Amino acid sequence: MVGVLHKTPLNPEIDRSVLVGWDTARRLLAFDGHPTVLYLKARESRIEAVREVLPATVNPELPGVVQVSRPSDALTAKRAAASTFSALFLGLAGVALLVGGVGVANTMVVSVLERRREIGLRRALGAHRGQIRAQFLTESVLLSVLGGLAGTVLGSLATMAYAAHQDWPPVIPLTSVAAGPGGAILVGALAGLYPALRAARLTPTEALAT
Repeated sequence: MVGVLHKTPLNPEIDRSVLVGWDTARRLLAFDGHPTVLYLKARESRIEAVREVLPATVNPELPGVVQVSRPSDALTAKRAAASTFSALFLGLAGVALLVGGVGVANTMVVSVLERRREIGLRRALGAHRGQIRAQFLTESVLLSVLGGLAGTVLGSLATMAYAAHQDWPPVIPLTSVAAGPGGAILVGALAGLYPALRAARLTPTEALAT
């Protein structure tokens, strides 16, 4: 069989080599049956696991004499770029959560100011501070969850659309999908804590007098 291999960007030295069969190497190149260099292709997520078992697999009797080289420079650069982008996206997600939390907190503070009479009426009818606190805290969490669900749906649709445009299989981890509403619940609880406490501190006479 004679042919030309596709380019191998991870190991460019192979592109400059001639590959021959085992028997041809013995007959024409004095090959003794003991290769000095082995090239192994593995899934990127399994590289570390493969490197650990490779010496004992190649030479079970003397695994110490087997030298395993590090991944290629291209793969190392790819991982470094992926790590940088991950940190960047995490930073952007943190900023988005902070801005969303500030927005929810402002909304709830305004809601408390506009509903002082409602709060005073409920207190006058027998509602205690814990109920008022729970009411506004629940509203804050629900507001954040709705925003988190909307963002998760839009992000998933955008990911699927981009993957379809690139002819890639869409992959959306369930952990990422669950992190959206989960983070929204946490942000909503933290953002609504101060407005809820402020509403609970209002006395019936103070709230109804305004």
